[in-house]
Amino acid sequence: MTGHPVQVWWARLEDARPGLRTLLDPVEHARYESTVDPAGRGRFLVGCALSRLVLGELLGLPPAEVPLRRVCPRCGGPHGKVHLHRAPLSDGPPATPPLHDLSFSVTHSGALIGVAVCRGGEVGLDVEESHADVDVDSAARAALSDSELTALYARPATERQPAFLRTWTRKEAVLKALGVGLGVPLRELEVSAPEQPPAVLGWPGRLATRPPTSMADLYVDGTHPAAVAVAVTGAVAVPVAVTGAAEEPGEGPGEGPVSGPGEGEPGGVRVALHDGSRLLASYNR
Repeated sequence: MTGHPVQVWWARLEDARPGLRTLLDPVEHARYESTVDPAGRGRFLVGCALSRLVLGELLGLPPAEVPLRRVCPRCGGPHGKVHLHRAPLSDGPPATPPLHDLSFSVTHSGALIGVAVCRGGEVGLDVEESHADVDVDSAARAALSDSELTALYARPATERQPAFLRTWTRKEAVLKALGVGLGVPLRELEVSAPEQPPAVLGWPGRLATRPPTSMADLYVDGTHPAAVAVAVTGAVAVPVAVTGAAEEPGEGPGEGPVSGPGEGEPGGVRVALHDGSRLLASYNR
């Protein structure tokens, strides 16, 4: 198998059931309870539960015992990017595969929630609802480089929102894979045109490292743009197999195998899509 295999699970806001709260650790539970917006609370619950179910299967751990941590790099508070805690939490047998070889990324937009998992590389995932009320003019000025902005306004007005969202998802996926998020201005990262295979054309000067990074474009329900990126900082990625999590293609939202541009060539991304809603529904508590 060539390229970097990534597993992606898609779920929805409507999957947020009260029984999923038993999967949350005390920090997650406190954050869930303190979230005032019902939709935000539901997205957080689905993202946490789906992450725990997927990673628990991979690591051979009960979902509630998956060692997830959120630490803000600026203040040390429990609201930073979620990651696997690398140090063992008990004297039990080591997890297989080892924690240091596994990365994951969580994304949500509107009613969509996604989780991506990869071994051998740092993964980033982003999705945007296509029907969201986006002020393209304002967002584009903040997110696009000068050349990208010029190219956007050379398009007919009806094509600008989908083109912008495609570019946005690519950029966010790359920055998530690098672990810097929006700490690096999107304008300083330049990617290929929406109709071209996804690739990084220009890196922000402030980035200390620029590891080999590959991308693939995705759609959820054939409508909502998404992107996945893998930054390889060590060993070459190897396949991820999750017993019982994969379903037959075509049964869930955007489900089935997807080959990203460059598949079959060094640096390509192979994406397998799974029905996260079904996985969440299988947890009956």
